[in-house]
Amino acid sequence: MTELRRTRRAAVTALLAAGLALALAPAAQADIQPAPGAPEPVPATELAQARSAVQDPSVLDKVGHFFARKGVPPTQQLTIGAAEEAKAAGDAAPRLAGDTVPVYTLDAGFVAGTPGAPVAKAEFTASKVVAADGQSASVWTVRQGDSWRVVNIASGGDESDYAAKAAGTGGGTAFREPQVNAWYVLRDGRVLPLDDEARRSVGAGGVSLAGYQKLVHQRYGDKLPGSAYDREGKGGGYAVDAAAQQPATGDGSTLPAVTAAAALGATALVGAGAVLRRRRSAG
Repeated sequence: MTELRRTRRAAVTALLAAGLALALAPAAQADIQPAPGAPEPVPATELAQARSAVQDPSVLDKVGHFFARKGVPPTQQLTIGAAEEAKAAGDAAPRLAGDTVPVYTLDAGFVAGTPGAPVAKAEFTASKVVAADGQSASVWTVRQGDSWRVVNIASGGDESDYAAKAAGTGGGTAFREPQVNAWYVLRDGRVLPLDDEARRSVGAGGVSLAGYQKLVHQRYGDKLPGSAYDREGKGGGYAVDAAAQQPATGDGSTLPAVTAAAALGATALVGAGAVLRRRRSAG
């Protein structure tokens, strides 16, 4: 994957960084004791509410238009007219597939070596939606106040697919290291790879949790929010281009972008509309 592609994906992911992880944390059940290094689970009742938000007819209509536009943002013109787009959106007949899952991302406290910090924290939930023609999208939701709200639609279904892969290969917690676009599973005290980027990071056999902490501390320990590196505006080491800085939203407004460092703990903001994002494949 090129640095530019990694940057664009990280920039959008960072919009849902630690500030939203904090919104999820109070919902965790206090009587559940996760395995060492594992994040607090998101209760099934919360996941059900998040799924219900995605099932709202207005949301599925937006997903239908996302499929009709092949992921092209509403701010960009298509070669087809509005009527043709509306028909294609209806023909897409979007439906949910699989479970709604919490999405965990590498935690800043773990990188820093904070005692008891989990390897990752929940940023948002993802629900995979498929179209009649086989297209798929991941609909992201976050809890705001007493309700769940859709904040992003991304092509593909990485979030749900890797959670399912982790469950199908022995269980554990799937999580992502966004700076290198690597997906792992924490299982029995080891961090194991789920994709090629993760295999390049930790090897096919994975590493111990302690070994992974040392690895990410070497990578990002001097780049955490508040560090000199961050204060200099380098924010994770990737140059964010103008397009990534202003991702388009469903209502024509824009969302404030934050740097890749925000995925390691800086508080982020979410705008009013759902981001219509086309995921870029690895390469």
